[in-house]
Amino acid sequence: MIHLIWVALICIGFVFAAAQGNIEVVTKAAFDGAATGVTVCFGLISVLVFWMGMMKLAEDGGLLQKISKLLAPLVAFLFPDVPRNHPAMGYILSNMSANLLGLGNAATPMGIKAMQELQSLNPDKQTATPAMCTLLALNTASITLIPTTLIAIRLNYHSANPTEIVGTTLVATAIATFAAIAADRWYRSRELRRPPASPPSTSSLPPQKTKTQAPQGTPVAASSPATPPVSSPAVQGSGMTAAKGRNTTWKG
Repeated sequence: MIHLIWVALICIGFVFAAAQGNIEVVTKAAFDGAATGVTVCFGLISVLVFWMGMMKLAEDGGLLQKISKLLAPLVAFLFPDVPRNHPAMGYILSNMSANLLGLGNAATPMGIKAMQELQSLNPDKQTATPAMCTLLALNTASITLIPTTLIAIRLNYHSANPTEIVGTTLVATAIATFAAIAADRWYRSRELRRPPASPPSTSSLPPQKTKTQAPQGTPVAASSPATPPVSSPAVQGSGMTAAKGRNTTWKG
């Protein structure tokens, strides 16, 4: 769906530029945007490669394992429905550790693997589990100690003090994380308080008619009362009863 939105925006821009006679402005903006994207990408590569190497050193030196051990009680509290020895827990810890260091590009593959492992525990493959929703909320609004990507962008645009955003970024991401956890706990508690769907009671169902077998073999409703026999009317003036077919007239 998002690609259709982008194509629509591009087509609308070309149509309006052509209608106003400024088609060269759109062409210049397209080339300038492409050049800026390439420049930003090359500027980010050096910083991301540096921090990815630092993360690899931290992993080999045992720093990530220590961070994971510190986060293990918190992860057990946030994901109570995931078994402790399940592979998803390891990917969740790696995702949170990478987000703490501001390595969003390194955290994304770990988050995808964690989602895949959580999907294996999902009984309904068409509906996200509470654990999957919690992981998505934490990955989106994670506490960031070192915003390496933003620092790299500020360096690329020649900022005078590219690291001055560390404090404000820490406060903003901490507030966002606490808000995400509070919302997740509230929705979980509301789901637990919701009564389970009970099967329909037998009293609300319409009464079922039971059929019995008559002596002659004809099924009749057992609950229906017996219908009294209706006598046939007498034929007027003839003295004959239609049911009996005989003469009942008194002879004097």
